[in-house]
Amino acid sequence: MSSSYIRVGIFGATGYTGAELLRWLARHRYVQIAFVHSESNPGAVLSDVLPLPFDLTLVAADEAPLHRVDVVFSCLPHGASAALCQRALEAGARVIDLSADFRLRDPGAYAHWYGHEHPAPHLLNEAVYGLPERYRAHIRTARLVANPGCYPTSIVLGLLPLLEADALAEPLVIADSKSGVSGAGRKPTLSTHFVEVNESLAPYNIGHVHRHVPEIEQELSAVRGAPTQVWFSPHLLPISRGMLSMIYVRLKPEAAREDWQQRYAQRYAEEPFVRVLPAGRISTIAHAAHTNNAVISVHPVADLPGCLQIVSCIDNLVKGASGQAIQNMNLMFGFDEQEGLR
Repeated sequence: MSSSYIRVGIFGATGYTGAELLRWLARHRYVQIAFVHSESNPGAVLSDVLPLPFDLTLVAADEAPLHRVDVVFSCLPHGASAALCQRALEAGARVIDLSADFRLRDPGAYAHWYGHEHPAPHLLNEAVYGLPERYRAHIRTARLVANPGCYPTSIVLGLLPLLEADALAEPLVIADSKSGVSGAGRKPTLSTHFVEVNESLAPYNIGHVHRHVPEIEQELSAVRGAPTQVWFSPHLLPISRGMLSMIYVRLKPEAAREDWQQRYAQRYAEEPFVRVLPAGRISTIAHAAHTNNAVISVHPVADLPGCLQIVSCIDNLVKGASGQAIQNMNLMFGFDEQEGLR
């Protein structure tokens, strides 16, 4: 299908991830937008609602022409997404869900962390976790892709080479992560108010397990082949977008003798959207902002033999959401994986 157009529908087109998705899809040579959805502004023209150059009329969910699309992106919140994803699948479309509804494989875990029973548990076994660097072959043939969360993307990519080599001395890693405010979504709250965020740095959910932790641990454990825990601390940065995860690990004695700078560079050498910085350079949010890249730097701790620090940076709206969703779409439909993302 690499020279054919595909027809795309977007649920939740007026949120941050929906708008970001439209910006990137406008660069894609083989995409036609068939519909854009909004429950809050049905009937309005998208360019009148958002500062985007798209004169597309927003439709309610019941009016979405699902039978006329090849793929649907769902940019809706968890809980609201699954039922519409199911409807799209039943209409014959393939689906990329940017919510959390299909990321956890255990419906009991979903009910525990999201406060309600899963709306479509029969689809969980079919859903493919949409991290191309790990599940590329499965994504190509998937009907339903669960796009990863932004925090899990930065942390899993930061740890993948170590986990694949079974290099950890203990089944616990520490991840200290910081995100721009857009990661909290477009709906305003007191904690995301400009005056609360500006000129500050605020941790949140401290003393509690964040709901992204089960997703992170699910994927870390699957790669390592054994239960793996993460001690995760999220923070809100006074910036619009970007994410930095500082990851701390202790290595097995034999693994501590390895050149992990080289191992990381080799592991990601063929990955179009993972960049490993040269030794001595430190990854920053500026390296990754407004791109679909994950930018990683690797740092042995000179005074603590066997300890390693990894800095993993992404744009939470791009590699952490909409860009990775397009990367998955490209795999699903046989396009160049980088189409529309450079």
